[in-house]
Amino acid sequence: MIISHNDPKVVYMGRTDVSERETKLFWAGSQAEVKFRGTKLSAVVNSTALWGKLQFGVVTDGEMSGIPLEYENNGKDITIVLAEGLAEGEHTAILYKRYAGNQILSVKSFETDGEFLAPEPLPELRIEAYGDSVCAGEVIEAHDFVGQCDPENHESAYDNVRNSFVMQTARNLGAQIHNICQGGIALLDGTGYFHYPNCIGLESVYDKVCYFPEGGEPTVWDFGRYVPDIVIIAIGQNDKHNGKTEKDDIDISSPATRREWKVAYEKLVRDLARRYGDAKFVLTTTVLIHDAEWDNAIEEIKNELCEVGIKAYHNLFSRNGAATPGHPRLAEHDEMARELTDFIKANVL
Repeated sequence: MIISHNDPKVVYMGRTDVSERETKLFWAGSQAEVKFRGTKLSAVVNSTALWGKLQFGVVTDGEMSGIPLEYENNGKDITIVLAEGLAEGEHTAILYKRYAGNQILSVKSFETDGEFLAPEPLPELRIEAYGDSVCAGEVIEAHDFVGQCDPENHESAYDNVRNSFVMQTARNLGAQIHNICQGGIALLDGTGYFHYPNCIGLESVYDKVCYFPEGGEPTVWDFGRYVPDIVIIAIGQNDKHNGKTEKDDIDISSPATRREWKVAYEKLVRDLARRYGDAKFVLTTTVLIHDAEWDNAIEEIKNELCEVGIKAYHNLFSRNGAATPGHPRLAEHDEMARELTDFIKANVL
């Protein structure tokens, strides 16, 4: 049995760009899920790996795996086997985008040797997250480097958004999640590391589906398609970099710099609050080492947002900004997910 990418039996989570021919996934963690009765499942996809050692992310009956991307197949419609040799009976499978802006992924169709079934309804609770490489799970699987700098020349081989702390938090809370994250991104254009040397900031892409130039013309997201209950904003790690040199020379202690950053941050939240009504905003950074003055500025932002009636909260992890000089590994993401889940349960829900 074959079903098209836009068949109602295919359930998507994350921002998607849908046409008659395909459904495109741009943001890390975006996924397509099917429920079926059969012993084998395959999908026709079209993928472009821009750089790195990449895989298709797959979860079959809760078990995570990966299928290597071959560069010679870039831009071609190919069939990938998501699962085979399954026991007779009902199964669920998820095809997800494991990476952020170094892959373009389109879903064309699914096929099973049995039949596709009506999907389970998506959870009612909705979360949206905005963040950088930590939210994208970059270098999360470098298990031998806990508390250390990243391994050299890893080429995304250890990346996996599925277990990033925001994705785990959503699962802990039984929620949907749209994960709007990109490695190296800062809030302001011209800062951070994303798309160096012409650095693109979150302020320019938070409202996009296609958000990086290699994916084609930017496409504007219809915010009416997904209205979250909780918005997590985890930005501030890359903002010290001016986007032009190797130096981290943006000083958040400078009154002028602090004012500019806070105004842009609050503008972003105000726009989302206007679109989302009663949504609650959880502002945070991560355990990746950084200057605590960024968190102090976020505390000021939280207070100022609350003064105008926006429901804002500031999360600080027990090892906030002090745990590791490299990307957090799985153990540290587990730690952050537990703490953020507890924070949301205690303060937000």
